[in-house]
Amino acid sequence: MKMKSILFVLSLFILSSCFNDTDDNGIFIGDINDFVWKGMNVFYLYKADVSDLANDRFTSDQEYTDYLNSFNSPETLFEGLIYERETVDKFSWIVDDYIALEQLFDGIIRSNGMEFNLYLAPGSSTEVFGAIRLVLPNSEASEANLQRGQIFNSVDGTMLNDSNFQTLLGQDSYTIDLATYNDNGTPQTSDDTIESDTESVLLTKVPYTENPVFKTEIIDVNGQNVGYLMYNGFVRDFESELNAAFLTFANANIQHLVLDVRYNPGGTITVAANLGSMITGQFTGQVFTKLEFNENFDTSFYNFESTISSGQGINSLNLNKVYVLTSGSSASASEMVINSLKPYINVVQIGTTTTGKSQASRTIYDSSDFNRQGANPNHTYAMQPLVAISVNRNDGQVPSSGLVPNIEVTESPIFFGEIGNPTEPLLAAALDEIANGRSATSIFESVEIIGESNDLIPFSKEMYIDRDIPMLWNNNQE
Repeated sequence: MKMKSILFVLSLFILSSCFNDTDDNGIFIGDINDFVWKGMNVFYLYKADVSDLANDRFTSDQEYTDYLNSFNSPETLFEGLIYERETVDKFSWIVDDYIALEQLFDGIIRSNGMEFNLYLAPGSSTEVFGAIRLVLPNSEASEANLQRGQIFNSVDGTMLNDSNFQTLLGQDSYTIDLATYNDNGTPQTSDDTIESDTESVLLTKVPYTENPVFKTEIIDVNGQNVGYLMYNGFVRDFESELNAAFLTFANANIQHLVLDVRYNPGGTITVAANLGSMITGQFTGQVFTKLEFNENFDTSFYNFESTISSGQGINSLNLNKVYVLTSGSSASASEMVINSLKPYINVVQIGTTTTGKSQASRTIYDSSDFNRQGANPNHTYAMQPLVAISVNRNDGQVPSSGLVPNIEVTESPIFFGEIGNPTEPLLAAALDEIANGRSATSIFESVEIIGESNDLIPFSKEMYIDRDIPMLWNNNQE
């Protein structure tokens, strides 16, 4: 981008800040709409593909004002600026309560502690059942003694189907009706049935802070110590707990690591980069991942670090190989860790194909510099648009179709297994690979998965930037 274009952008910001909203009935909405357009014009990753975000889109203050006033809500304007919502940008959002958004990024959500997968019932194209995949500690679900692998097929007495499960399971309080999965003693699923039980469990969502370090184990495999970690979110507030888990592994002198991110939807890039340093340690200062922005910004680099955000030294394992367990629920920052480690060490991916999200977002506030400090006190709107693409050191990107495993193992509700137990199917495949060097796939026949609990939590599959982005105003001069 040439300097004259940059100067025009700056002048446009100055002009637009002086616009008068002539619609007295909508001046508040008009002000928020002004914030939405300006923020998207500066940061949106796909700015060049949206004609209404062009720097020369408006020739006068009045034309710009009329454009803003043609939208009756900030949400409508925001959606109008999204590039190919169904296929390209499925992850940009606007919120009217950024306090709740910040709490989500801090690991605070409304939850009953039951995580689940949703499947089509065998032989049906509409009937749905759920399988509990995790029960979070000290939660409503744990107090109700729910267990991983339990099945439910109705909520509040209504049978689940493909058109009602989001509404029924999206309630703050509901009763699940347990069921039994009957495989009729055959390996194929075509004759399987879901049989209703008489037991019901009432669950209520309450504010809950989840420690993403869900499970750590040290497993002996033919005299070798294997570290196992189920890690469910890249959250800054629990970075010390993650680092402590790696200290445990280091003290046990593990020779292999199995990193389980099958249910990890993402989080902050800073923690993801630091996790890369914990797994390795021999690449401090080298590029872990690169972020590529729109024409207003320069490329940003995240390096392998020697300390975490609290100033603690990173507990590194100096491994040259890591085994990573994935599923279709593994997204964004989880995928970035796999993709960014590949140029440096051998990454053996086990499970099923990941989500396929390489874009990162940033929270945009209504302030002079779009940061949290100085945000407009008259409203709590904020945007979380996609602002960058993550690529590894060699410019390799996570494909939109997801990362394909080296060893395919399908998690099946027929037998979930206990997390961290060597017989659990995905972990068993990793341990078999460590012990025997197996390279063949192992696909368990399963019913069709159509969703999961994270799908019901807005913004859960995010990879977000929590530091300043380098602007390009002083570069690319003629």
